[in-house]
Amino acid sequence: MKAKVTLLDEITLNRALVRMSHEIVEKNRGINDVVLVGIRTRGVPMAKRIGENIKRIEGVQLNIGAIDITHYRDDRTLSERTSVNATEIDFDIQDKNVILCDDVLFTGRTARAAIEAVLHFGRPKSIQLAVLVDRGHRELPIRADYVGKNIPTSLQEQIAVKFSETDGETNIMLCED
Repeated sequence: MKAKVTLLDEITLNRALVRMSHEIVEKNRGINDVVLVGIRTRGVPMAKRIGENIKRIEGVQLNIGAIDITHYRDDRTLSERTSVNATEIDFDIQDKNVILCDDVLFTGRTARAAIEAVLHFGRPKSIQLAVLVDRGHRELPIRADYVGKNIPTSLQEQIAVKFSETDGETNIMLCED
C-alpha cells in the first residue's frame, strides 16, 4: 500500500475524537448507562481515548472493553476464523448503552460481526457505533451514530488509521493499492 496523502494529523484526529466524545455524552443524556467496546485492533485505542475524553468532560471513568470479532465474520471461511486477540469485556452490558468503536466503516461487515459478538455477552439497552472514518461503499444497512470524518473513497483506495499505541504514530492516511 502506497501512502497518498495525510488526511488527518494527530491534532486533527484527536479533535475529532473530542467532538465525538461530546456527542456521545449529549446523545445519551449523560453517561450513566454507557460503556465503550473497541473492536480489535484500532478500535481499542480509539475507545480508550474516547473514555479519557469523557472522563475529562464528566469526571467519571467509563467501563472500556475490547472485542475480537473473528469468530463472527461472514467474509471468512471457518478455517480462517481463528481468534488472535482475546475479548476483554469484564463488566455487565445488560441494559447498557454499548458504544462500539472502530477505526473505519466500509462495507458494514465488521460492525455486523461486532453487534453479533456483543449480543453474546447479554442484551444491551442499545448498541451504537462510533467510527473515526466512514468511507462509504456499504454492503449491509449499517450506519454510524458518531463519525469523526466522512471520507468518500474509490474501491482502489484504502484508509490507514494509525494510533501511537499500535503503530508508533497517530494519523489517517489515504493510500492506494
